[in-house]
Amino acid sequence: MLTYNNNYYTSTMRDTPPRPALSGNVRADVCIVGAGLAGLSTAWEVVSRGRSVVVLDAGRVAWGASGRNGGFVLQGWSEGMSAIERRCGQPTAAALFKLSLEGVDIVRDTIARQALPGCSPMTGKLSVIRYDDAENLQRLRDKMATAYDFHLDYLDRDAVRERLKTERYFQALRDTHGFHFHPLNYCLGLAGLIEQQGGTIHEQSPMVQVERREGGHRVVTDRGTVDCGDVVYCCGGYGGPEFGPLRRAFLPIATYAVLTERLGPRLAQVMTTTDAVGDNRRASDYYRIVDGDRLLWGGRITTKNLQDEKRLGQLLTADILDVYPQLSGVRIDKAWSGLMGYARHKMPHIASLGPGQWACTSFGGHGMNTAPIGGRVIAEALCGESDRYRLFDAYGLQWNGGPLGPAAAQTVYAGLKIMDFFQETRSQRKVATPH
Repeated sequence: MLTYNNNYYTSTMRDTPPRPALSGNVRADVCIVGAGLAGLSTAWEVVSRGRSVVVLDAGRVAWGASGRNGGFVLQGWSEGMSAIERRCGQPTAAALFKLSLEGVDIVRDTIARQALPGCSPMTGKLSVIRYDDAENLQRLRDKMATAYDFHLDYLDRDAVRERLKTERYFQALRDTHGFHFHPLNYCLGLAGLIEQQGGTIHEQSPMVQVERREGGHRVVTDRGTVDCGDVVYCCGGYGGPEFGPLRRAFLPIATYAVLTERLGPRLAQVMTTTDAVGDNRRASDYYRIVDGDRLLWGGRITTKNLQDEKRLGQLLTADILDVYPQLSGVRIDKAWSGLMGYARHKMPHIASLGPGQWACTSFGGHGMNTAPIGGRVIAEALCGESDRYRLFDAYGLQWNGGPLGPAAAQTVYAGLKIMDFFQETRSQRKVATPH
């Protein structure tokens, strides 16, 4: 039985009753497979348009990556905008960036308009660099303003170190449009809205197969079936072989997080901002303050999911102390892992898979804004409102490498870590050299 693991979010989650498993045959306009953020967002958009919807999940609502991530809701995609421009051209890249902003606004507006409890949104994110590169960072700020009409605040080294008490960081860009929040409580609130609107969610109901039938599809679980016109696959990093070609187009990549003990007055020795923080490494550290004086710290990626909480605590404690040695002796209260669905092209699979079948998945660790807008454009498509999903046409079901895919991905990551190390070391030496 797949259920919630022990992490910060589950220890502070809203009360939520278990939902019954699917039993017997039911009918709906749309069946959504997966009750993470992508599936719930899609279901909310569909049911808000007057269509009937059934959501199936192998575990519980948002028990996977959607309910155990860093909680950052930010512009952009997992793939960088320069790479998107090269692949799609600037006009399509601009349209995709605009979608990413709409995704941020969906979450913020839903929390406010529906008065969702326990989400605790907090504005602001600092993107810090671990080597001295003021000129290029300012150039990026200027490009985002001119090419995308998106305005970031530039912070020089002194301004960064006023907020973050470490020698590791140099300059930063501050995003005042994005925010950070409690993702599990948001998903639970969204699930409640779907049910209030007449939608149905079945937990502990893994999809076994989907059969094409005259006029639609039959989604089969071990105890029941859903007859529907459209099926939307929102499987994330936990999807299995039952998802067929879609599963062969992404890799489940593990990432890790810890929660420190209460820091009390020691927190002021570390940071004096409530902004979330992420660095510019290929597999970045990302962290924020929760519960007033704890750090929720995430980072590292592997293709094998490490679940030894003690070992995870040791690994991420080392990362924390590398940035903030003044926290020596800090205790870790919780440690956990999660699986992200990554496509090789690092963009989500938001697409038609054939008549009446849709994909809204593979958000690559950047899903808190992209899953909500993915759900919206899929709902628009199956309700005949728009074809905005075609903006993702350049990003198809690229093969993930099969059995060799995880090893190849881990090798690439190891190489990127070496590049990060040398780049940061050169910068640190330059700073340490007297002029």
